[in-house]
Amino acid sequence: MNNIAQLGEPVLAEVATYVRDFGPELQQLVERMQTAMEDANGVGIAAPQIFESQRVMIIASRPSERYPDAPHMEPLVLVNPEMLTHGSTKQLGWEGCLSVPGIRGRVCRFCDVGIAYQDLNGNSHSIQLSGFVARIAQHELDHLDGKTFVDKVESRRDLIAGTVWEQQCR
Repeated sequence: MNNIAQLGEPVLAEVATYVRDFGPELQQLVERMQTAMEDANGVGIAAPQIFESQRVMIIASRPSERYPDAPHMEPLVLVNPEMLTHGSTKQLGWEGCLSVPGIRGRVCRFCDVGIAYQDLNGNSHSIQLSGFVARIAQHELDHLDGKTFVDKVESRRDLIAGTVWEQQCR
């Protein structure tokens, strides 16, 4: 996983820049992101996690050993995403991160969000997301703003070793 930026690397603390060029370099970036995410068995990834400070993220929910109840969806690439709306309900839930291996954190997130974004051709779209997929989107949006889930936990008691989480919380 050395192609994934790890907690403490400066790129993860930067606010990512907006994409202005929708040329072949963007497609190549997305392909690298997709490969890194799949190799690490992740359900989402943001460009800063592969050392590119650009506002690009992928959401790719699917059931796995870590997330057995996750809904299956085709990977969705969001360029220059912005959260436009959110519901009034929040939920506390455990999160992990490819950039924070071995640690899980309990984070409060909105259950429903509306996101505006551009596709790889620069066309504008909006989407409503709920549940686990909304959690992934908010987690990846945080990366674009220079934050990880560690910045979002309310207290240190909301952090736990991945092995302990496997035994106690799953």
